[in-house]
Parts: sequence; C-alpha cells; structure tokens
Amino acid sequence: MASPPVLSFENLGLVQGEGWLFRGLDVHIGPRDRLALIGRNGAGKTTLLKCIAGIVDTDQGRRSVVPGTKVVLLEQDPQVSAHETLGDWVAAGNDAPAPHDAASIADQIGIDLTRPTATASGGERRRAAIVRALAQNPDVLLLDEPTNHLDLAAIDWLEAWLGRFKGAFIVISHDRTFLTRLTKSCLWLDRGTLRRAEIGFGGFDAWTEAVFDEEARAADKLDAKLKIELHWLERGVTGRRRRNQGRLAKLNDMRAARAAMLGGPGTAALALARDDVKTKTVIDAEHVTKSFPDKDGGARTIIKDFSLRVQRGDRIGLVGSNGAGKTTLLKLLTGELKPDEGRVKLAKTLSGIVIDQQRKLMDPSRRVRDVLAEGGDWIEVRGVKKHIKGYLKEFLFAPELSEAPIASLSGGERSRLLLAREFARESNLLVLDEPTNDLDLETLDLLQEVIADYEGTVLIVSHDRDFLDRTVTVTLGLDGSGKVDIVAGGYEDWAKRKNTPSLKGRGDSPKASGGGLLPPKPATPARKLSFKDQRDLDRLPAEVERLEREIAEAEAAIHDPDLYTQNPTKFAALTKAIDAKRTEKEATEHRWLEVAEMAEQLRG
Repeated sequence: MASPPVLSFENLGLVQGEGWLFRGLDVHIGPRDRLALIGRNGAGKTTLLKCIAGIVDTDQGRRSVVPGTKVVLLEQDPQVSAHETLGDWVAAGNDAPAPHDAASIADQIGIDLTRPTATASGGERRRAAIVRALAQNPDVLLLDEPTNHLDLAAIDWLEAWLGRFKGAFIVISHDRTFLTRLTKSCLWLDRGTLRRAEIGFGGFDAWTEAVFDEEARAADKLDAKLKIELHWLERGVTGRRRRNQGRLAKLNDMRAARAAMLGGPGTAALALARDDVKTKTVIDAEHVTKSFPDKDGGARTIIKDFSLRVQRGDRIGLVGSNGAGKTTLLKLLTGELKPDEGRVKLAKTLSGIVIDQQRKLMDPSRRVRDVLAEGGDWIEVRGVKKHIKGYLKEFLFAPELSEAPIASLSGGERSRLLLAREFARESNLLVLDEPTNDLDLETLDLLQEVIADYEGTVLIVSHDRDFLDRTVTVTLGLDGSGKVDIVAGGYEDWAKRKNTPSLKGRGDSPKASGGGLLPPKPATPARKLSFKDQRDLDRLPAEVERLEREIAEAEAAIHDPDLYTQNPTKFAALTKAIDAKRTEKEATEHRWLEVAEMAEQLRG
C-alpha cells in the first residue's frame, strides 16, 4: 500500500497575465517519491515548483505539509550577487545550513566557497546552490535543472548522492540520462493539465505517445481549429521522435565510416587519398600543443601533441571536466587561438556561427520579432524568405508570440529563440557551447533533428551524455593532462574506451525504457545477419529516400492554392496518399533502425 503523502496540493490554480497558467491541479508527494516534472518551456514547470515550495502564492488551492517536513527548493538561477562570497550566500538567512554540513558537501562536490560572487562562473554558482540545498538535510527536494553548468564528474556525484537520498524529490531536467537513472514516476505538465504516471522517465516517451494517440482518436469530436492544433502537436512531437529513429540509424552508419578513418586511441591518421582529403577537410590540426602560465611561475600544458583532420559534415563532441581544456581546444580548432607548437589549417571557405552559453543577444527589452527579423515580418532562412510566424512554428512557438517581449519568455524559450535566429543564417560550421542548457525535451528533439539535417560541420561542447550519444560522430575526451582521446561515436563510446562504468548501465535498461541509443548486447550473439536482415540493411536507406522524395513531391502539389477549388478529387487523393506514404516511411525507418542496431551489435 502506498505511503500517505508528506506534501500535497489540491485544486492548485494560478493566474498569469489575463488567464490561468494552470488550474485544478492535484499534486501528492510521498515520503520516498522520485518524480520527474516534464513539460515544454513556458508550460509553468518552474512556477509550479515554487508553488509547491510555498514561495509563490496561488490563486486557488490548498497546500498541506506534514508537520516537521523540511521542503527545500534548488532554484535554477539563484541570486547570489548581494553577497561578497559564495560562502556568505550559502550561510545567509534563517534556513541556512549548519556550517559543518555545508563544508562537507562543498568538499565532496569540489567548490571553494571563498570564491567572490562577482567572479564566480556558472558552474561555481550552481555548485554553491547545490551545497546550500543538500546541506539543509531536506525531507523533500525540489530541483530545477540541477545539472546545468555542471561537468561530468559533478553530475556523477550528484546522481550518486540522490541515489542514496532517504527523502523525496521532484526534478526538472533536460538531461535524459540523469532522469532515466534516478526517477520512478513522471509528472507531465501539458497545456495546463498535470498528469502522473508511475513509470520512470525511461517510459515517458511511450506514455506520452499513447496519450497523443488517444487524443487523436477523439479529435473527430473537436471543432476544426482544435483539430489543427492537435495535429500540429502530434506530428511535431511524436512524429519527430519517430523520424529521429531513422536519423539514429544514419548516425550509426556515419560513426562506422568515421571509425574506419581513425587509427588507434589518440590518433587521427585517415585512410583517404590526398586529393580526396583536400576536398573534404575543413579543419586540419597537426601536432598541436598549447600551454598557459600557472600560479607557480611555470607552465601547464592544456593540449599536448594533438592531431585531427575534421571532415565536412563531421559532428564533433568535446567532453571533460571543467578546466580540462575543452574551451581551449575549441578555440584552437576554430582559429581563435594560436598553438604554441604544431599548426591548425582552416578551409578558406569556412564560415562559422557560434552559439555560446551567455545568450548575449537576448535583450529583455526587445520583442521576439526584433530578435528574429529586426522588427520586420520576414526572415531569410539560409537564402529562403519565410514569414516569422511560420518560422516560429518550426521551433515550437505559437505564431502570436512574435509580439512578445523577450523579458516574458522563460530561460528555455529564450534559448530556443536564439537557436531559431542563428540557424537561419548561412554557414558551414556551427559551434555550440552547452546548447542543451535550459531547453525542454521536445526542443532537444528538435535540435537533434536540425543538427542531423545540417549540411556543414558541427563542434559541440556539452555535458549532456544522452544528447551527445544521439548527435555526434566523433568524441574528443579531455582529462586535464593534455592528452585528447579521439573516439568514433558518442559519450558512451568514449566512456567504454576509458574503461569507466557506463552511467546508462546503472538502473533500468535505456533501450527497454525508450531512452537509449543502442540495445543491450545478447549473451550469445549471432555471427552474422540473416540473408533477409542483410538485404533490408542494404536496400532500406534508398527506400526511405524514395519515400521522402515522393512525399515532398505530393506536398508540393497539394500546396497549390487553386487545387482544392478546381480539383477537389485530386486534392483528396493526394492527401490520402501523403498519409499512407508517411505511415509507410515510418515503418520503413523503424525496420531500418532495427537491422542497423543488429549490425552494430555484431560489430561490437
């Protein structure tokens, strides 16, 4: 029998602007609940956490807390600037933790609390916030994007701490690996409604797709406007996830091709003819070394004897602890920094876009329209003019948001808007510095799709393990010694090469729960694919391309504004054909992914 809740909210409602942000929500938190709170940017997740914490007053509802229960909120962006040092902020207020508890947590997570707040990095502020929250010995923890700005070592430590935690927690996070590892139940905040399912995050995608399918079956009872909105939601969310399955198969093929080019660990000798290299290489680094002066008057080598030839279309991920040299290596590869030894040669045609962590373009006083189109109605997207309202829908915004001030957007919505602006520009090199911070899971699906379709080269610095596994073809792993491991594949491939425990291996099977890239290997795998499987593996890529081409041709025909009035029979036939071909394409992609994963197991 389930334990009675230690905290509950009944009929919770909050007015925002001229309407209800949410209304009639019931929240019940048991003494050992591990809850993932999931929803789109702007859905009200952070506000809901603050309501549950008692920080934000609600317009309706009754909050009940068992006496003696300590509820602690880890805010996404705590204000520390009023204090001289991080330690002063941690020790401030009536709810400050005991000094010895704070010192113990700070030592474990690796943060110097004497650091002045004025010069503290995002990662240092985040660690200080974790110290303050965990050291209060809470019974209920409310965590808002706890892994933002943390490096892999700190995320691993936090996962282990929460795994041992005796109380309850609700967590908002974009980190799929983190959620899959820790959560046992899901709260889904969607269009003002809160649903709960007693499944870990690994089962979230399957659950939400079932909900959307049920809504689609009920759509005949809705008016035309609601049908259109529901169709956009279903195709934009679950449809995107299904399409990404095919992209994962393509990614595995790209990784296999890249592995054939790489030599042993730490080398990058390519088995290509020299003239072919000249046409495909965009960045050529040879025996690069870079050092910086240390505090003792000597020099610390950050990058040592590093060589890599980056090909057009590569997706390169950079991973490592804070201070290991990721930013230095990124600047060396893009020519912003000159090496002490060796050389870095960039293709003359290289034209890059850098999307950094600071989101400097998001002036709160500007409107969405100003950021996208300098106040106009049209934006040029890689040479093609589009109306900003249509372009906003491609990035999961409501079209009417074009007039909204930036100040009214959530942190995740600002990040998504920045991506929309930057991806519109012509470029053949994209540099993403922690692109997943503040993004919701649906936007991460979208970003994965955009990167997969990007024709240029991508350099990604990220601590999001699942995102790297779904996106990059080559991983550069830095350990702070100056050595750079070069591995074909994503984070998991690098972790295996380093002989470190796979974080996905702890807890539920990612594939079984819908969250992983590759399935577990069978105990006794077959030695080769069957004739049918091999035939499907060889023929299905062309089959998918054919279906994509036919769908595009049919969609182009149906967009003729006169077709419906002049030939309604043809219009209806084309509509039916498009739906049938989309269904066929999804089934084909699913089968392609299945046999590609089987082939990957046999290669592994």
